[in-house]
Amino acid sequence: QVKLVESGGGLVQAGDSLRLSCAVSGRTSSRYYMGWFRQAPGKEREFVANINWSSGSTGYADSVKGRFTISRDNTKNTVYLQMTSLKPEDTAVYYCASRLPPGQYNYWGQGTQVTVSS
Repeated sequence: QVKLVESGGGLVQAGDSLRLSCAVSGRTSSRYYMGWFRQAPGKEREFVANINWSSGSTGYADSVKGRFTISRDNTKNTVYLQMTSLKPEDTAVYYCASRLPPGQYNYWGQGTQVTVSS
């Protein structure tokens, strides 16, 4: 069992920055992939970014590439999502998730709300 707890969401203005954190506990493994997803009102949940816990290799959705950065701190068992140049369309509930390849994302946090005003 893996437990994920997100924090760091809030209300910001367009152009601001925000850093989300995801604290990971439980039965973890260096082979896990950690991902950030988001879901805006009335829309389906979408992929934002992911990171290989062991190698640190990352991937991003085109909509956030160049603005968001995913990272991890192995000593703190925490994954971060640094968001810059935020836009109103980034408004969503952001979720942290984990998967053990070749499986799907099967552990999810409770989500943290990010609201970007114009």
